[in-house]
Amino acid sequence: MLDALAIVLERPEHIVLNRLALTEPQADDVVVKTLWSGVSTGTERLLFSGRMPHFPGMGYPLVPGYETVGIVTQAGSDCDFREGQFVFVPGARCYGEVRGLFGGAASQLVSKASRLIPVADWLQDKAILFALAATAYHARAGASSKGRELIVGHGVLGRLLARLRVLEGGEPPIVWETNPARRNGASGYHVIAPEEDQIRAYSTIYDVSGDSDILDLLLQHLAPGGEVVLAGFYDASLHFNFPAAFMREARIRVAAEWKDPDIKAVKQLVETGKLSLDGLITHAKPASAAASAYPIAFEDPACLKMVLDWSVHA
Repeated sequence: MLDALAIVLERPEHIVLNRLALTEPQADDVVVKTLWSGVSTGTERLLFSGRMPHFPGMGYPLVPGYETVGIVTQAGSDCDFREGQFVFVPGARCYGEVRGLFGGAASQLVSKASRLIPVADWLQDKAILFALAATAYHARAGASSKGRELIVGHGVLGRLLARLRVLEGGEPPIVWETNPARRNGASGYHVIAPEEDQIRAYSTIYDVSGDSDILDLLLQHLAPGGEVVLAGFYDASLHFNFPAAFMREARIRVAAEWKDPDIKAVKQLVETGKLSLDGLITHAKPASAAASAYPIAFEDPACLKMVLDWSVHA
């Protein structure tokens, strides 16, 4: 029987490494040896803190993670993958009674072949960023290169949104960042503190802050007929002053989870060198140090992205 060393969140703020039995692979399954996995500062922070709103499959104990990169070690008879292929895995549900939410933080995974994305092996650990890049691409669906854009938050997702805007052309975006430690790293756009911004005519505002109290402030900076795109993940009800939105005829859009076309588009942009993933992974630790890595990922403003190295456990 297959098994794996997995990061298990037994309850909020309590992480352990456990050896878990994996479900038996079927003809349409692929077994992947994990090389790296990322720590999400959005959904995984909420799982870790216990503040995750009701979500399908929610409950403890669980295996987190939806940013896994590894090598195919076994492919079922109905699969097109081959042994040794480098792949991105957006999570797995292969741990029996232990929930996979989202199930990518383990030394070995069993996943449906349809969920895997083959990626260039030269990307190495940077390939864990494909989910966030696809999220940014999805949030920008239908975006026009015309008009002014504001991006709220200069973490990894905010930086990817800005890079995609620069890639599309048009006026470079303005990015708000409240933490001075995160205002560096911009290329082709400007990062400022919110209080410095005098513009009141943004056609599109992308919020990746996760702040459920921010809508009234954003509406003050929106152009008439403009759109606020909620691209973060929020643990509380969002609210806003209706007259301000009414006066602007504002649109508010929730950017849903990325889809296959988004990640395929991002894969092409990255592998052809048009979209850079450089400078986004700032911290790395062995998977055995997960208990200390997760708090760093969530609490250290200098940590844009934490990657866990599984190579010694695979």
